Amino acid sequence: MDNKTANGFRFYTRQNLIFLLGRRAKNLSELLAGIKAVPPMTIFQHTHHYLIQHEHISPEPPNDFAYWITHPLQDKLLGEKIASIDLRRYSDLEKIRTELINIVTTAQEDIERMPHHNSPSGEEFHFMSARSFVFPTKYIATTLQEFKECLEKVSVYSIYFHVFEARFHKKEFDFSLWLSKSLGEEKLAEEFSKLDPYTQTIENLRKTLVKLIMNKLEGNKNGKA
Repeated sequence: MDNKTANGFRFYTRQNLIFLLGRRAKNLSELLAGIKAVPPMTIFQHTHHYLIQHEHISPEPPNDFAYWITHPLQDKLLGEKIASIDLRRYSDLEKIRTELINIVTTAQEDIERMPHHNSPSGEEFHFMSARSFVFPTKYIATTLQEFKECLEKVSVYSIYFHVFEARFHKKEFDFSLWLSKSLGEEKLAEEFSKLDPYTQTIENLRKTLVKLIMNKLEGNKNGKA
């Protein structure tokens, strides 16, 4: 995939094929073993899929691991620790896996002398993964105005790809990098980078990004840097 089109930015989108791995966990030990063994895309699936599934309402902060630990296992403290992982810090799925392993291992050591607590029958954790199919859209921007117009038209799946998945793929798909390197809009790129996309819906994120661009365009008209 090549995102370079006459120094412009081509918007991509993606579709995911979700499937069960045939692996499940009924307690913390089995969950930890699964986290260690599953492919990286499974880590992404269980920590990010809720973002696109809740594009019309505010997403719940917990990822799948945090939700299962909090509810079926009824370990609210550990669930909160998992939910509090700042995913913005990571651009490597293996580092997210390592953080999960460290937190769960520490919790397991704290309760190692206690009997294993199993989830209720039928509420086991089922590990899932996804195969991502990425393809280009018709939207290409060569100026900041065109970028805003494209951003207003592309699907939520395109925004999701560029904001979340691009961090784990090629850097050239990153909005901030293109704004900085191709347009010289370093301040705007920094404003994009500082946003926390995990605490808002995709549509709200779109509106926020468009507003930042509009403010910049208005500032350019008024002769502001």
